[in-house]
Amino acid sequence: MSASGPGDDFGGRLSFDRGVPGRRAVDVPSWDGEPTPLPESHLLRDSVRLPELSQGELVRYYTELSARNYGIDSGTYPLGSCTMKYNPKVDDLVASLPGLAEPHPQAPAEEVQGTLRTLAELAGGLGEITGLPAVSLAPAAGAQGELAGVLMITRALEDRGELAQRRRILVPDSAHGTNPATAAMAGYSVTQIPTGADGSLDRATIERELDASVAAVMVTVPNTLGLWEQGIEEVAGLIHHAGAYLYGDGANLNAIMGRVRYGDLGFDVVHLNLHKSFSTPHGGGGPGAGPVCCRPELARYLPTPVVVECDDGVVRLTEPERSIGRLQQFHGNVGVLVRAYAYMRALGLEGLRAVSGQAVLNANYLRVLMGDHYDLPYDRPVLHEVVFSGTRQRRLHGVRTYDIAKRLIDHGFHPPTVYFPLIVEEALMIEPTETEPPEAIEALAEAMIAIAEEAGRDPETLHGAPWGAPIGRLDETTAARRPVLRWQEDLNDGP
Repeated sequence: MSASGPGDDFGGRLSFDRGVPGRRAVDVPSWDGEPTPLPESHLLRDSVRLPELSQGELVRYYTELSARNYGIDSGTYPLGSCTMKYNPKVDDLVASLPGLAEPHPQAPAEEVQGTLRTLAELAGGLGEITGLPAVSLAPAAGAQGELAGVLMITRALEDRGELAQRRRILVPDSAHGTNPATAAMAGYSVTQIPTGADGSLDRATIERELDASVAAVMVTVPNTLGLWEQGIEEVAGLIHHAGAYLYGDGANLNAIMGRVRYGDLGFDVVHLNLHKSFSTPHGGGGPGAGPVCCRPELARYLPTPVVVECDDGVVRLTEPERSIGRLQQFHGNVGVLVRAYAYMRALGLEGLRAVSGQAVLNANYLRVLMGDHYDLPYDRPVLHEVVFSGTRQRRLHGVRTYDIAKRLIDHGFHPPTVYFPLIVEEALMIEPTETEPPEAIEALAEAMIAIAEEAGRDPETLHGAPWGAPIGRLDETTAARRPVLRWQEDLNDGP
């Protein structure tokens, strides 16, 4: 079979199908050293099928393949809950500087003072932004930061002699899924708190459930509906009066940074998703960093290491007195931390305040543009994201949110988050982010409105979408239950 040319179907023709026997992209020199014995014969394959392409063909193949991938450099990426926003390229440049990117993680502190001082200044900045001055940069992601925070609360309760009786954690029904998972991993039972009619925590349930068995309440501010948690200061007072801790999921910091501080609201511990709010592209599940910030009285429990400037002026990695221990090797995802530092220093306080303001403005602009065409379960001003519902389209035309999201691909946009938060039927969570100009918000709204109108006129088109993508709609159930995990000459033979 001959090699491919431009425009070939990448869904149907992989590199294996394009090769010609004998072609090579690189010449490997003969090995002149001592031969290494092969494993036992039963561990060896009889043959290994590899694509056979020339170097030019290989480069063209991957270049064309990459052009079919959709990313923030391609266009608007309204994927709520993850903030797939544009991140300044200069932050990548700073993180790749040899002095920051190349030092060995086990180098003596005296030899990496530049990196350690950078991390110390970042920790100080995050402490100021959150109003929680004690900071550990060690956690590798938001979920790990969550676990660190809950384990810190566990150790504090142990020192108070109350751990045996406080075995429950209250979690809103709108929470990120990691919240109840974290509480369960830490050994607690989870009590779900319903969302009230206004989109905030149901106060009556909170008051009823708070007793001496509660260790903590985990709250996301703003919440996953994109709404401010009304009365959060009073709720914090109730929680502390009951002897429990208030844990903050800081994944949505981009909506309030520079304007509201978690510590001022009454939170005891909070984690931040630096890879979300502070300039690291993180598609595909990584990389990440989830620092945990807390009140001074909980600082002794922070995960190790903590970056501290010592009395002799040298910045060192230290271990708090009652630390919950090490969460991963070395001292955090430094590349992500350096990007966050560059972002924070470049913007300053006024710049960070402008980021949150623009994020809120864009989300509300989208809410107003689309509000007549999709249901709004909680029809009030939002913060960084807006959650619509496709119930109208499903009820009147049999079109589901899944169909709407797939059809959006044909309009040149990546679909938003769908079916989350779980408490919203046919949820469409859209986070336009602060980096999109008004024209991009308007273009996205026009596409969504066109799809809503098409749902009434031609629902079958939506049921089959996407029509213009390299790969159409898949049978996701079969793909999950009977995945084809390697290339086969005849796919009809099954996996």
